[in-house]
Amino acid sequence: MLDLIIKNGQCYINGKLENKDIAVKDSKILKIGELSEEAKEVYDAQNQIVLPGCIDTQTHFREPGSTDTEDLHSGSRAAVAGGITAVFEMPNTNPPTSNIKEFQRKLDLARNRMYCNYAFYFGATAENVNQLSELKDLEGCCGIKLFVGSSTGTLLVALEKDIDKVFQNCSKVVAVHSEDEEILNMNKKLIKNGDVHSHPVWRSEECAISSTRRIVRIAKKYNKKAHVLHITTKQEIDFLSQHKGNITFEITPQHLTIYAPDCYDKLGTYAQMNPPIRDKSHYDRLWYAVRNNINDTIGSDHAPHLKVNKDKEYPNSPSGMPGVQTLMPVMLNHVNEGKLSLTQLIRLVCENPIKIFGIKNKGYIKEGFDADFTIVDMNKKIIIKNENIESKCGWSPFNGDEFKGIPVATIVNGKIKMQNGKLIGEAEGKPMIFD
Repeated sequence: MLDLIIKNGQCYINGKLENKDIAVKDSKILKIGELSEEAKEVYDAQNQIVLPGCIDTQTHFREPGSTDTEDLHSGSRAAVAGGITAVFEMPNTNPPTSNIKEFQRKLDLARNRMYCNYAFYFGATAENVNQLSELKDLEGCCGIKLFVGSSTGTLLVALEKDIDKVFQNCSKVVAVHSEDEEILNMNKKLIKNGDVHSHPVWRSEECAISSTRRIVRIAKKYNKKAHVLHITTKQEIDFLSQHKGNITFEITPQHLTIYAPDCYDKLGTYAQMNPPIRDKSHYDRLWYAVRNNINDTIGSDHAPHLKVNKDKEYPNSPSGMPGVQTLMPVMLNHVNEGKLSLTQLIRLVCENPIKIFGIKNKGYIKEGFDADFTIVDMNKKIIIKNENIESKCGWSPFNGDEFKGIPVATIVNGKIKMQNGKLIGEAEGKPMIFD
């Protein structure tokens, strides 16, 4: 007796859509094709597309520390509600996840509390560089997170000699928040109190490209892998397109959907994030990177804050916005609008994360692989509403916006965890396994 059969769907297999049925047994894909066996549960995917489980490689679930804003349980509910089957979660918590004891605590907190599968970043500091060489086989560790510019939390490695040591000692991919701390401090005089339009002036293009050039230089010096997060500038796109190989990079759905000054006019401090939303010339260049397969991943940078804090006067308002629940609807809408193909999207949220980070048995619909699926209806429309956001923060920058193409079911480890917007069953996510 099979656990689950997914039938009548168009399945994304080997780069194309095929009309196949999928048999699931013991959380694995047992068979693809004609099925005669019985199953405990049957999912009818008529007029739907069955994708490999989509992975969000940048989320902040705020636990431990700011659990009034988010925790591992609520964040994972938001993920599964949005068709995300696995997340990488960030270490800028309180206390930060920057030693083995805190890392183990994060794994303990996640057990039987997360609906999706998960892995955690280990936070780099100037003091823990000697530990970074010992993380290769650490269970549930997706990589090392390096803040070279200050953002939310206390993790910061600003000096070049310390950044150098991080790369020299790293045993996993180093994911970088790339803003130059010296320029950030110099530019503070450009902040206009009460005017969030000054956010991209303070956190300038020069601040981003200066830092990214340095990261690439140091990573290449030691032949180490760097993954530069949330790229926002045309300068960085042009530079990084010349430096592929060990260097990969992410763009967020927000930076591909809204731009300045309109977003600040409409959303105020709710559009404030680090690095910032910039003007349309940068937005256009980010799309150039997506269309031409220059960027490597799409991550939401899900960074929730409560409205009571976002409503504070700029710059006392915190940077960040929720996004794990809206990543797929936003990007599927862009697919429907012809801005990128479904194949390109699958590379960005399934296949490339596997290649970059060495995740085992995920990212593809193949016999023997984990039974994680994101099932989508490309013709169904959704209006994002704050009241439907699973995150504890209770809001979205896309509130009131309509998107065409939405996840209608999320299957994690062979079990249906979301169907037609409703969460089902228990939190049974597991830590991801890495090569």
